[in-house]
Amino acid sequence: MSDRPHLGMIEPMSTRRPNIIWIFGDQHRAQACGYAGDPNAHTPTLDALAGQGLSFSNAVAGCPWCTPFRGALLTSRYVHQTVQRTPQRLDPSLPTVADAFNQAGYHTYYLGKWHLDGNRANDSGVDSRVSIVPSERRGRFQRWEGFENSNHHFRSVLHGGEGAAAWQEQLPGYETDCLTDRLLNYLDERAQTPDDPFFAICSITPPHDPYVAPREYMQRYTPGQMQLRPNVPPIPRIQEQAQRQLAGYYAAIENLDYNVGRVWDRLAELKLQEDTYVFFFADHGDMHGSHGHWHKSSPWEESIRIPCVVAGGRLSINTSRRSDAPINHVDYAPTSLGLCGIPVPTSMAGTDFSAHIHNRNDGTQPARDAEPSSAYIQQCVRKNFGGCNDRTWRGIRTRDGWKYVCLEGQPLLMVNLNEDPYELENLAYRPEAKAKRAELSAELQAWIERTDDSFVLPEI
Repeated sequence: MSDRPHLGMIEPMSTRRPNIIWIFGDQHRAQACGYAGDPNAHTPTLDALAGQGLSFSNAVAGCPWCTPFRGALLTSRYVHQTVQRTPQRLDPSLPTVADAFNQAGYHTYYLGKWHLDGNRANDSGVDSRVSIVPSERRGRFQRWEGFENSNHHFRSVLHGGEGAAAWQEQLPGYETDCLTDRLLNYLDERAQTPDDPFFAICSITPPHDPYVAPREYMQRYTPGQMQLRPNVPPIPRIQEQAQRQLAGYYAAIENLDYNVGRVWDRLAELKLQEDTYVFFFADHGDMHGSHGHWHKSSPWEESIRIPCVVAGGRLSINTSRRSDAPINHVDYAPTSLGLCGIPVPTSMAGTDFSAHIHNRNDGTQPARDAEPSSAYIQQCVRKNFGGCNDRTWRGIRTRDGWKYVCLEGQPLLMVNLNEDPYELENLAYRPEAKAKRAELSAELQAWIERTDDSFVLPEI
């Protein structure tokens, strides 16, 4: 597959209302990108987009678990206010980001993994891979083509429509490729009416386990050649399992990167690049043996940190710009609305980072001094899942590089990420760090109160 080291620069000339595209995969941790310095990752498209757009180096999944992240993403409400576990149904009465775009005259489109309709099997006992999400529980997107959950990357079953127009079909190949094909078809349709703006989401399962990709990608990655992060314990069974997982994981990421490039190239062909902001991110990360843990739902960096790149649209950036802003899962909806000049509904709890993306504070968008100094992270229910953290916790990840996480009534983790990016030194129980812990605890308590959460923090 050819590299994409230099993608065409865009000049902000159009006066049309901008479009928004969200593309996100599942379990793609922030560290697994070439632009982030990962020696295993081959991501030329993302590297180029980060080079001409904006990458958020402190982007987090406020709850690193599939369904809670998605509920917070679509409603811009924190996890304890929406859905708290996987699986769980999103209350269909809650306003979603689609409602705001619909009211502003945008066409809205949701494509791919939904994972917000509740049980693994629906009321008839049908497995979630082939169960039907009723139209009233699809977030009020004008077009919805998706599936509840699958994790069968070569056998995903898509459905859409309603009533007599309802349909269901198995995708003919690898999920990421097939969903991208559908997104490209949608872009072709929208190009016929370029003055009518759209908001589109493409939700992709890979690189989620079982860590597989098309053969041409898999053959380029060998387990024994995978470089492990320094915080993977030197225990043979852990390192061997991590290397096996990572070979397929990076193959799936390279395929995802290639498909993001297909979308970007099609926008250029259709002359829509300057009118379209493309957000690339993930719902959470994946531990892959770091600290001896696996999968998600843990508060370490490999689980909570996600890639976040914004490119296209009215950006006029000629060199790579990285932001330390602590963008969280509740922030994508208000930020996207802000980029389009649409008022953010009062129901949304997140921050509008649109002025930050344009690197300005000229009074036309929310002032940058209103941005939070930290991101609130939470695991609201205990999780009985192998390799994950089986406790509820709350924490913050600060803009200036500190993390503080607590169990109920007990400190769990305190790290200075500036000097300890692999979280090898836990300061939570160190007497000499008591003053800093008190400072971070006060900030965490403020988040709990601000969001009407309920959680008992430990004494200092």
